[in-house]
Amino acid sequence: MKHLPHKTIERLSQYRRALLLCHAKGMTHIYSHEIAKIQHITAVQVRRDIMLIGYTGTLRKGYNVKELIDLIGQIIDSVEGINVCVAGIGNLGRAITNYFSGKRTKLSIVAVFDVDKSKIGKKYHGIECYAIEEMARVIKDKKIEIGIITVPAEDAPAISEMMVKAKIKGILNYTPKPVNVPSEVYLEEYDMITSLEKVAFFVKTD
Repeated sequence: MKHLPHKTIERLSQYRRALLLCHAKGMTHIYSHEIAKIQHITAVQVRRDIMLIGYTGTLRKGYNVKELIDLIGQIIDSVEGINVCVAGIGNLGRAITNYFSGKRTKLSIVAVFDVDKSKIGKKYHGIECYAIEEMARVIKDKKIEIGIITVPAEDAPAISEMMVKAKIKGILNYTPKPVNVPSEVYLEEYDMITSLEKVAFFVKTD
């Protein structure tokens, strides 16, 4: 399934979240137009994505909710699970650590890092905070494969370089400062300021 478009992977993750909520409410089957309504996209897009992963529903009942949840999990999740770390345990870092806690059995935040000596050694939502200087050792010891960057923007390039040297396989950069990584490291960058300005552009009245 490595050939799947990046946007399809994003939507599959969103479908699973929606399906999990439906399953919790006791729904056993769901139609493409119902998923589309939840995700604010077209039913055609939903059907196209689900066809790409080789699943089909029935005209009478639609998609089996549990089967589709399980199939998306098989595609997105790692069998063994993947360990994650967060660099920067300020407000955003703490919020991310808290949000992920217990949400996904196959993705586990197992370490957080900071330069603030008052934070080092403390636990945040059960996760120990280490000094930035310990990053290489901790990443190796805990077999961490994904790093999340929530440090001040000017520090992001140095942190990403440390992660790359520690053999991190994927980085999620939450700062507005772009970082450079080798081609073998998957990079996802999310700039909240740009996203907010995009929303502001479309809602401005002048």
